[in-house]
Amino acid sequence: EDALKEFPHHLEEAKKFRNDSLIQAIESADRARMLEWYSKLANTDAGIGQRWKEPQTDVSKWDMMNLPGYWADQKPGNVNGAVWFTRMFTVPKALTNKPVRLELGRIVDQDSVFLNGKFIGTTGYQYPPRRYDVPPGILALGENRITIRVISQSGRGGFVPDKPYFIAAGSDTVDLKGEWKYKVGTTMNPLPGQTFIRWKPLGLYNAMIAPLVRFKIAGVIWYQGESNTGAAEEYENLFPALIKDWRSQWGVNFPFLYVQLANFMEPQEQPLESNWARLRESQRKALHVPNTGMAVAIDAGEWNDIHPLNKKIIGERLARHARKIVYGEERLTAASPEPAQVSFEANRVVIQLTNAQGGLQVKGSTLKQFAISADGKQFVWAAARIENTAVIVSNEEVSNPVAVRYAWADNPQSANLYNKEGLPVSPFTVFKGK
Repeated sequence: EDALKEFPHHLEEAKKFRNDSLIQAIESADRARMLEWYSKLANTDAGIGQRWKEPQTDVSKWDMMNLPGYWADQKPGNVNGAVWFTRMFTVPKALTNKPVRLELGRIVDQDSVFLNGKFIGTTGYQYPPRRYDVPPGILALGENRITIRVISQSGRGGFVPDKPYFIAAGSDTVDLKGEWKYKVGTTMNPLPGQTFIRWKPLGLYNAMIAPLVRFKIAGVIWYQGESNTGAAEEYENLFPALIKDWRSQWGVNFPFLYVQLANFMEPQEQPLESNWARLRESQRKALHVPNTGMAVAIDAGEWNDIHPLNKKIIGERLARHARKIVYGEERLTAASPEPAQVSFEANRVVIQLTNAQGGLQVKGSTLKQFAISADGKQFVWAAARIENTAVIVSNEEVSNPVAVRYAWADNPQSANLYNKEGLPVSPFTVFKGK
Protein backbone atom coordinates (compact mmCIF):
# COMPACT_ATOMS: atom_id res chain seq x y z
CA GLU A 1 0.00 0.00 0.00
CA ASP A 2 2.83 2.41 0.77
CA ALA A 3 4.01 2.17 -2.84
CA LEU A 4 0.60 3.29 -4.08
CA LYS A 5 0.90 6.67 -2.34
CA GLU A 6 2.82 7.79 -5.42
CA PHE A 7 -0.32 7.05 -7.45
CA PRO A 8 -3.23 8.62 -5.50
CA HIS A 9 -6.03 7.62 -7.90
CA HIS A 10 -5.03 3.96 -7.63
CA LEU A 11 -4.81 4.25 -3.86
CA GLU A 12 -8.31 5.73 -3.70
CA GLU A 13 -9.62 2.86 -5.81
CA ALA A 14 -7.96 0.37 -3.44
CA LYS A 15 -9.55 2.04 -0.41
CA LYS A 16 -12.94 1.97 -2.10
CA PHE A 17 -12.76 -1.80 -2.41
CA ARG A 18 -12.03 -2.35 1.25
CA ASN A 19 -15.80 -2.15 1.64
CA ASP A 20 -16.97 -5.78 1.94
CA SER A 21 -20.58 -4.76 1.41
CA LEU A 22 -19.68 -3.10 -1.89
CA ILE A 23 -17.80 -6.19 -3.05
CA GLN A 24 -20.64 -8.49 -2.10
CA ALA A 25 -23.18 -6.30 -3.87
CA ILE A 26 -21.11 -6.17 -7.08
CA GLU A 27 -20.42 -9.91 -7.07
CA SER A 28 -24.05 -10.70 -6.37
CA ALA A 29 -25.23 -8.45 -9.20
CA ASP A 30 -22.66 -9.96 -11.58
CA ARG A 31 -23.72 -13.51 -10.74
CA ALA A 32 -27.42 -12.70 -11.12
CA ARG A 33 -26.89 -10.94 -14.46
CA MET A 34 -24.78 -13.77 -15.89
CA LEU A 35 -27.11 -16.48 -14.60
CA GLU A 36 -30.11 -14.73 -16.14
CA TRP A 37 -28.28 -14.29 -19.48
CA TYR A 38 -27.15 -17.90 -19.75
CA SER A 39 -30.48 -19.25 -18.56
CA LYS A 40 -32.31 -17.28 -21.23
CA LEU A 41 -29.71 -18.39 -23.80
CA ALA A 42 -30.26 -22.07 -22.98
CA ASN A 43 -34.05 -21.77 -22.89
CA THR A 44 -34.33 -19.94 -26.21
CA ASP A 45 -31.61 -21.68 -28.24
CA ALA A 46 -33.54 -23.65 -30.86
CA GLY A 47 -30.47 -25.74 -31.59
CA ILE A 48 -30.62 -27.36 -28.15
CA GLY A 49 -34.29 -28.26 -28.29
CA GLN A 50 -34.10 -29.48 -31.88
CA ARG A 51 -30.81 -31.33 -31.29
CA TRP A 52 -28.89 -29.70 -34.12
CA LYS A 53 -25.77 -31.54 -32.97
CA GLU A 54 -27.14 -34.82 -34.37
CA PRO A 55 -25.74 -35.92 -37.74
CA GLN A 56 -29.20 -36.53 -39.19
CA THR A 57 -30.22 -32.89 -38.74
CA ASP A 58 -31.68 -31.44 -41.94
CA VAL A 59 -29.48 -28.46 -42.82
CA SER A 60 -30.64 -28.05 -46.41
CA LYS A 61 -32.20 -24.66 -45.63
CA TRP A 62 -29.35 -23.38 -43.48
CA ASP A 63 -27.33 -20.44 -44.83
CA MET A 64 -23.71 -20.65 -45.96
CA MET A 65 -20.70 -18.88 -44.44
CA ASN A 66 -17.04 -18.98 -45.39
CA LEU A 67 -14.83 -19.76 -42.40
CA PRO A 68 -12.70 -18.65 -40.68
CA GLY A 69 -14.17 -15.21 -40.21
CA TYR A 70 -16.56 -13.13 -38.10
CA TRP A 71 -20.26 -13.23 -38.77
CA ALA A 72 -20.50 -9.47 -38.19
CA ASP A 73 -18.83 -9.13 -41.61
CA GLN A 74 -21.42 -11.34 -43.30
CA LYS A 75 -25.02 -12.31 -42.80
CA PRO A 76 -26.38 -12.59 -40.01
CA GLY A 77 -24.48 -9.42 -39.02
CA ASN A 78 -23.28 -8.27 -35.63
CA VAL A 79 -25.52 -10.35 -33.36
CA ASN A 80 -24.82 -11.99 -30.02
CA GLY A 81 -26.24 -15.23 -28.72
CA ALA A 82 -25.78 -18.78 -30.08
CA VAL A 83 -24.91 -19.65 -33.67
CA TRP A 84 -24.56 -23.24 -34.90
CA PHE A 85 -22.15 -24.29 -37.65
CA THR A 86 -21.88 -27.62 -39.44
CA ARG A 87 -20.22 -29.21 -42.45
CA MET A 88 -19.46 -32.58 -43.94
CA PHE A 89 -15.90 -33.74 -44.53
CA THR A 90 -14.36 -36.89 -45.93
CA VAL A 91 -12.16 -39.04 -43.71
CA PRO A 92 -9.50 -41.22 -45.39
CA LYS A 93 -8.57 -44.60 -44.00
CA ALA A 94 -5.44 -43.09 -42.40
CA LEU A 95 -7.62 -41.18 -39.91
CA THR A 96 -9.80 -44.06 -38.75
CA ASN A 97 -9.39 -46.20 -35.64
CA LYS A 98 -6.57 -44.14 -34.19
CA PRO A 99 -6.17 -41.02 -31.99
CA VAL A 100 -6.96 -37.91 -33.95
CA ARG A 101 -6.46 -34.24 -33.07
CA LEU A 102 -8.87 -31.49 -33.99
CA GLU A 103 -7.53 -27.94 -34.26
CA LEU A 104 -10.05 -25.11 -34.50
CA GLY A 105 -7.83 -22.05 -34.18
CA ARG A 106 -9.54 -19.63 -31.84
CA ILE A 107 -13.27 -19.03 -31.51
CA VAL A 108 -14.99 -15.96 -30.02
CA ASP A 109 -16.30 -16.43 -27.36
CA GLN A 110 -17.23 -20.03 -26.43
CA ASP A 111 -17.60 -23.26 -28.36
CA SER A 112 -18.94 -26.78 -27.96
CA VAL A 113 -17.80 -29.27 -30.60
CA PHE A 114 -19.55 -32.44 -31.81
CA LEU A 115 -18.37 -35.05 -34.29
CA ASN A 116 -21.06 -37.31 -35.71
CA GLY A 117 -23.24 -36.26 -32.77
CA LYS A 118 -20.62 -37.14 -30.15
CA PHE A 119 -19.44 -34.39 -27.79
CA ILE A 120 -15.70 -33.76 -28.30
CA GLY A 121 -14.95 -30.75 -26.10
CA THR A 122 -15.70 -27.20 -25.08
CA THR A 123 -13.75 -24.03 -24.30
CA GLY A 124 -15.31 -21.32 -22.18
CA TYR A 125 -13.58 -18.15 -23.35
CA GLN A 126 -11.99 -16.79 -26.49
CA TYR A 127 -8.23 -16.86 -25.91
CA PRO A 128 -7.08 -20.50 -25.64
CA PRO A 129 -6.21 -22.36 -28.84
CA ARG A 130 -8.90 -24.92 -29.62
CA ARG A 131 -7.10 -28.27 -29.58
CA TYR A 132 -9.28 -31.31 -29.03
CA ASP A 133 -8.38 -35.00 -28.88
CA VAL A 134 -10.77 -37.25 -30.81
CA PRO A 135 -10.96 -40.79 -29.39
CA PRO A 136 -10.69 -43.75 -31.78
CA GLY A 137 -13.99 -44.92 -33.20
CA ILE A 138 -15.67 -41.51 -33.45
CA LEU A 139 -14.77 -40.94 -37.09
CA ALA A 140 -16.02 -43.22 -39.84
CA LEU A 141 -14.39 -43.96 -43.16
CA GLY A 142 -15.90 -41.60 -45.72
CA GLU A 143 -18.42 -38.85 -44.91
CA ASN A 144 -18.52 -37.34 -41.38
CA ARG A 145 -20.22 -34.33 -39.85
CA ILE A 146 -18.71 -31.74 -37.52
CA THR A 147 -21.04 -29.36 -35.65
CA ILE A 148 -19.99 -26.41 -33.49
CA ARG A 149 -22.20 -24.34 -31.23
CA VAL A 150 -20.66 -20.90 -30.78
CA ILE A 151 -21.75 -18.51 -28.02
CA SER A 152 -21.01 -14.82 -28.52
CA GLN A 153 -21.43 -12.78 -25.34
CA SER A 154 -20.63 -9.38 -26.84
CA GLY A 155 -18.71 -7.84 -29.70
CA ARG A 156 -17.85 -9.79 -32.83
CA GLY A 157 -18.40 -13.51 -32.65
CA GLY A 158 -16.75 -15.97 -34.98
CA PHE A 159 -13.67 -17.94 -35.98
CA VAL A 160 -10.42 -15.98 -35.78
CA PRO A 161 -8.73 -15.73 -39.20
CA ASP A 162 -5.16 -16.85 -39.93
CA LYS A 163 -5.35 -19.73 -37.47
CA PRO A 164 -5.22 -23.48 -38.15
CA TYR A 165 -8.50 -25.31 -38.77
CA PHE A 166 -8.04 -29.00 -39.52
CA ILE A 167 -8.40 -32.56 -38.29
CA ALA A 168 -5.33 -34.79 -38.40
CA ALA A 169 -3.67 -38.04 -37.42
CA GLY A 170 0.09 -37.74 -37.68
CA SER A 171 0.90 -36.10 -41.01
CA ASP A 172 -2.48 -36.97 -42.56
CA THR A 173 -4.67 -33.86 -42.48
CA VAL A 174 -8.17 -32.83 -43.54
CA ASP A 175 -8.57 -29.07 -43.98
CA LEU A 176 -11.73 -27.60 -42.41
CA LYS A 177 -11.52 -24.09 -43.83
CA GLY A 178 -14.07 -23.06 -46.42
CA GLU A 179 -17.85 -23.17 -46.66
CA TRP A 180 -19.93 -24.15 -43.63
CA LYS A 181 -23.67 -24.27 -43.10
CA TYR A 182 -24.90 -22.12 -40.21
CA LYS A 183 -28.07 -21.19 -38.38
CA VAL A 184 -28.74 -18.77 -35.51
CA GLY A 185 -30.04 -20.60 -32.46
CA THR A 186 -30.98 -17.47 -30.56
CA THR A 187 -30.08 -13.79 -30.42
CA MET A 188 -29.31 -12.03 -27.14
CA ASN A 189 -28.50 -8.56 -25.91
CA PRO A 190 -24.74 -8.19 -25.24
CA LEU A 191 -23.67 -9.48 -21.83
CA PRO A 192 -21.79 -6.80 -19.83
CA GLY A 193 -18.45 -8.08 -18.60
CA GLN A 194 -17.70 -9.31 -15.11
CA THR A 195 -16.26 -6.86 -12.57
CA PHE A 196 -12.79 -8.25 -11.82
CA ILE A 197 -12.51 -7.03 -8.27
CA ARG A 198 -9.31 -9.02 -7.72
CA TRP A 199 -7.66 -6.87 -10.40
CA LYS A 200 -8.26 -3.71 -8.40
CA PRO A 201 -5.16 -2.05 -6.90
CA LEU A 202 -3.67 -4.14 -4.06
CA GLY A 203 -5.87 -7.11 -4.96
CA LEU A 204 -3.44 -9.26 -6.90
CA TYR A 205 -0.49 -8.23 -4.74
CA ASN A 206 -2.17 -9.08 -1.44
CA ALA A 207 -3.54 -12.39 -2.70
CA MET A 208 -0.65 -13.67 -4.80
CA ILE A 209 2.60 -11.87 -3.98
CA ALA A 210 2.45 -10.96 -0.28
CA PRO A 211 2.20 -14.65 0.79
CA LEU A 212 5.49 -15.34 -1.03
CA VAL A 213 7.56 -12.65 0.67
CA ARG A 214 8.62 -15.03 3.45
CA PHE A 215 10.36 -17.26 0.88
CA LYS A 216 13.75 -16.66 -0.72
CA ILE A 217 13.65 -16.16 -4.47
CA ALA A 218 16.41 -15.93 -7.09
CA GLY A 219 14.60 -13.27 -9.08
CA VAL A 220 11.48 -12.38 -11.03
CA ILE A 221 10.35 -12.98 -14.61
CA TRP A 222 7.52 -10.62 -15.55
CA TYR A 223 5.27 -10.76 -18.61
CA GLN A 224 2.57 -8.07 -18.53
CA GLY A 225 1.55 -4.70 -19.90
CA GLU A 226 -1.26 -5.29 -22.39
CA SER A 227 -3.89 -3.94 -20.00
CA ASN A 228 -1.87 -0.74 -19.45
CA THR A 229 -1.66 0.37 -23.08
CA GLY A 230 -4.43 2.91 -22.50
CA ALA A 231 -2.20 4.66 -19.93
CA ALA A 232 1.23 4.00 -21.42
CA GLU A 233 2.87 7.14 -20.05
CA GLU A 234 1.84 6.29 -16.50
CA TYR A 235 3.50 2.89 -16.92
CA GLU A 236 6.85 4.67 -17.21
CA ASN A 237 6.56 5.40 -13.47
CA LEU A 238 4.26 2.57 -12.43
CA PHE A 239 6.49 -0.29 -13.56
CA PRO A 240 9.75 0.88 -11.89
CA ALA A 241 7.73 1.56 -8.73
CA LEU A 242 6.56 -2.06 -8.73
CA ILE A 243 10.14 -3.34 -9.10
CA LYS A 244 11.35 -1.08 -6.29
CA ASP A 245 8.50 -2.08 -4.00
CA TRP A 246 8.92 -5.82 -4.51
CA ARG A 247 12.63 -5.58 -3.81
CA SER A 248 11.83 -3.60 -0.70
CA GLN A 249 9.31 -6.21 0.48
CA TRP A 250 11.86 -9.02 0.12
CA GLY A 251 14.76 -6.89 1.30
CA VAL A 252 16.81 -8.12 -1.66
CA ASN A 253 17.90 -6.35 -4.84
CA PHE A 254 17.05 -9.44 -6.92
CA PRO A 255 17.21 -9.57 -10.74
CA PHE A 256 14.00 -8.52 -12.47
CA LEU A 257 13.65 -9.85 -16.01
CA TYR A 258 10.69 -8.88 -18.16
CA VAL A 259 9.19 -9.18 -21.63
CA GLN A 260 8.52 -6.18 -23.84
CA LEU A 261 5.09 -6.29 -25.51
CA ALA A 262 4.94 -8.41 -28.65
CA ASN A 263 3.57 -7.19 -31.97
CA PHE A 264 -0.23 -7.33 -32.13
CA MET A 265 -3.24 -6.14 -34.17
CA GLU A 266 -3.56 -5.15 -37.83
CA PRO A 267 -0.36 -3.82 -39.46
CA GLN A 268 -0.52 -0.23 -40.72
CA GLU A 269 0.95 1.03 -43.98
CA GLN A 270 1.94 4.49 -42.71
CA PRO A 271 3.72 5.70 -39.54
CA LEU A 272 1.06 6.37 -36.90
CA GLU A 273 0.84 6.94 -33.18
CA SER A 274 0.47 3.76 -31.16
CA ASN A 275 -0.35 3.12 -27.51
CA TRP A 276 1.31 -0.28 -27.79
CA ALA A 277 4.51 1.33 -29.06
CA ARG A 278 4.36 3.92 -26.28
CA LEU A 279 4.01 1.16 -23.68
CA ARG A 280 7.03 -0.64 -25.17
CA GLU A 281 8.99 2.59 -24.82
CA SER A 282 8.04 2.79 -21.14
CA GLN A 283 9.24 -0.78 -20.74
CA ARG A 284 12.51 0.03 -22.52
CA LYS A 285 13.12 3.00 -20.24
CA ALA A 286 12.74 0.74 -17.21
CA LEU A 287 16.16 -0.70 -18.11
CA HIS A 288 17.64 2.25 -16.22
CA VAL A 289 16.59 0.39 -13.07
CA PRO A 290 19.68 -1.60 -11.99
CA ASN A 291 19.75 -5.39 -12.26
CA THR A 292 17.02 -5.64 -14.90
CA GLY A 293 16.83 -7.30 -18.30
CA MET A 294 14.26 -6.99 -21.09
CA ALA A 295 13.45 -9.67 -23.65
CA VAL A 296 12.32 -8.02 -26.89
CA ALA A 297 9.39 -9.86 -28.50
CA ILE A 298 8.59 -7.57 -31.44
CA ASP A 299 8.98 -10.50 -33.86
CA ALA A 300 7.22 -13.14 -31.74
CA GLY A 301 3.62 -11.92 -31.82
CA GLU A 302 0.56 -12.52 -33.98
CA TRP A 303 -1.73 -9.84 -35.40
CA ASN A 304 -4.82 -11.76 -34.32
CA ASP A 305 -3.80 -13.02 -30.89
CA ILE A 306 -2.98 -10.99 -27.78
CA HIS A 307 -1.45 -14.19 -26.38
CA PRO A 308 1.12 -15.24 -29.02
CA LEU A 309 1.82 -18.96 -29.17
CA ASN A 310 5.57 -18.74 -29.76
CA LYS A 311 6.60 -18.61 -26.10
CA LYS A 312 9.71 -20.68 -26.79
CA ILE A 313 11.66 -17.86 -28.42
CA ILE A 314 10.64 -15.50 -25.61
CA GLY A 315 11.74 -18.08 -23.02
CA GLU A 316 15.09 -18.44 -24.77
CA ARG A 317 15.68 -14.68 -24.70
CA LEU A 318 14.75 -14.50 -21.03
CA ALA A 319 17.10 -17.41 -20.37
CA ARG A 320 19.99 -15.46 -21.93
CA HIS A 321 19.35 -12.64 -19.44
CA ALA A 322 19.22 -15.12 -16.57
CA ARG A 323 22.45 -16.77 -17.69
CA LYS A 324 24.23 -13.42 -17.75
CA ILE A 325 22.66 -11.52 -14.85
CA VAL A 326 21.96 -14.37 -12.43
CA TYR A 327 24.44 -17.08 -13.34
CA GLY A 328 27.45 -14.98 -14.26
CA GLU A 329 28.02 -15.65 -17.97
CA GLU A 330 29.44 -12.16 -18.34
CA ARG A 331 30.67 -12.53 -21.93
CA LEU A 332 27.24 -13.58 -23.20
CA THR A 333 25.25 -11.00 -25.21
CA ALA A 334 21.83 -11.17 -23.64
CA ALA A 335 20.22 -7.79 -24.27
CA SER A 336 18.75 -6.54 -27.52
CA PRO A 337 20.31 -3.51 -29.17
CA GLU A 338 18.84 -0.11 -28.35
CA PRO A 339 19.93 3.48 -29.06
CA ALA A 340 22.90 4.66 -27.02
CA GLN A 341 23.65 7.91 -28.83
CA VAL A 342 21.58 9.69 -31.48
CA SER A 343 22.97 12.55 -33.61
CA PHE A 344 20.54 14.72 -35.55
CA GLU A 345 22.37 16.15 -38.54
CA ALA A 346 21.43 17.93 -41.75
CA ASN A 347 19.43 15.49 -43.88
CA ARG A 348 20.08 12.47 -41.66
CA VAL A 349 20.07 10.87 -38.23
CA VAL A 350 22.91 8.70 -36.94
CA ILE A 351 21.88 6.12 -34.33
CA GLN A 352 24.61 4.36 -32.39
CA LEU A 353 23.30 1.09 -30.92
CA THR A 354 24.32 -0.81 -27.81
CA ASN A 355 24.62 -4.60 -27.52
CA ALA A 356 25.88 -4.88 -31.09
CA GLN A 357 29.56 -5.54 -30.47
CA GLY A 358 29.53 -8.36 -33.00
CA GLY A 359 27.74 -6.20 -35.55
CA LEU A 360 24.24 -5.78 -36.92
CA GLN A 361 22.30 -7.73 -39.52
CA VAL A 362 19.22 -7.24 -41.65
CA LYS A 363 16.73 -10.05 -42.12
CA GLY A 364 15.75 -9.34 -45.70
CA SER A 365 17.13 -7.10 -48.41
CA THR A 366 16.59 -3.62 -46.94
CA LEU A 367 16.08 -2.10 -43.52
CA LYS A 368 12.47 -1.24 -42.75
CA GLN A 369 10.33 0.41 -40.07
CA PHE A 370 12.50 3.55 -39.61
CA ALA A 371 10.66 6.86 -39.67
CA ILE A 372 11.76 10.46 -39.13
CA SER A 373 10.01 13.76 -38.54
CA ALA A 374 10.69 17.44 -39.18
CA ASP A 375 8.35 18.63 -36.45
CA GLY A 376 8.15 15.73 -33.96
CA LYS A 377 4.50 15.11 -34.83
CA GLN A 378 4.19 13.93 -38.42
CA PHE A 379 6.50 11.04 -39.33
CA VAL A 380 7.45 9.67 -42.74
CA TRP A 381 9.21 6.47 -43.71
CA ALA A 382 12.96 6.80 -44.10
CA ALA A 383 15.75 4.89 -45.78
CA ALA A 384 18.21 3.25 -43.41
CA ARG A 385 21.57 1.55 -43.73
CA ILE A 386 23.99 -0.11 -41.33
CA GLU A 387 27.42 1.35 -40.71
CA ASN A 388 29.36 -0.78 -38.21
CA THR A 389 27.24 -0.65 -35.04
CA ALA A 390 25.25 2.40 -36.17
CA VAL A 391 22.26 2.98 -38.41
CA ILE A 392 22.09 5.99 -40.74
CA VAL A 393 18.52 7.15 -41.37
CA SER A 394 17.40 9.71 -43.96
CA ASN A 395 14.59 10.99 -46.16
CA GLU A 396 15.41 13.57 -48.83
CA GLU A 397 12.20 15.46 -48.01
CA VAL A 398 13.26 15.97 -44.37
CA SER A 399 16.26 18.31 -44.35
CA ASN A 400 16.26 19.02 -40.63
CA PRO A 401 15.01 15.94 -38.72
CA VAL A 402 14.11 16.39 -35.06
CA ALA A 403 12.81 12.90 -34.22
CA VAL A 404 13.45 9.31 -35.26
CA ARG A 405 11.53 6.09 -34.62
CA TYR A 406 11.99 2.41 -35.20
CA ALA A 407 9.22 -0.22 -35.20
CA TRP A 408 6.81 2.34 -33.74
CA ALA A 409 3.48 0.64 -34.34
CA ASP A 410 1.03 -1.80 -32.79
CA ASN A 411 2.35 -4.48 -35.13
CA PRO A 412 5.52 -3.53 -37.02
CA GLN A 413 5.61 -6.85 -38.87
CA SER A 414 8.45 -5.81 -41.15
CA ALA A 415 10.85 -4.80 -38.35
CA ASN A 416 14.01 -6.61 -39.46
CA LEU A 417 17.07 -5.26 -37.65
CA TYR A 418 18.99 -7.67 -35.39
CA ASN A 419 22.39 -8.05 -33.84
CA LYS A 420 24.66 -10.92 -34.92
CA GLU A 421 23.34 -13.05 -32.06
CA GLY A 422 19.87 -12.87 -33.62
CA LEU A 423 18.33 -10.60 -30.99
CA PRO A 424 15.92 -8.02 -32.45
CA VAL A 425 16.55 -4.31 -31.95
CA SER A 426 14.09 -2.85 -29.46
CA PRO A 427 11.45 -0.47 -30.81
CA PHE A 428 12.26 3.12 -29.80
CA THR A 429 11.58 6.80 -30.35
CA VAL A 430 14.12 9.59 -29.82
CA PHE A 431 13.53 13.34 -30.04
CA LYS A 432 16.26 15.92 -30.58
CA GLY A 433 17.35 17.54 -27.34
CA LYS A 434 15.58 14.96 -25.16
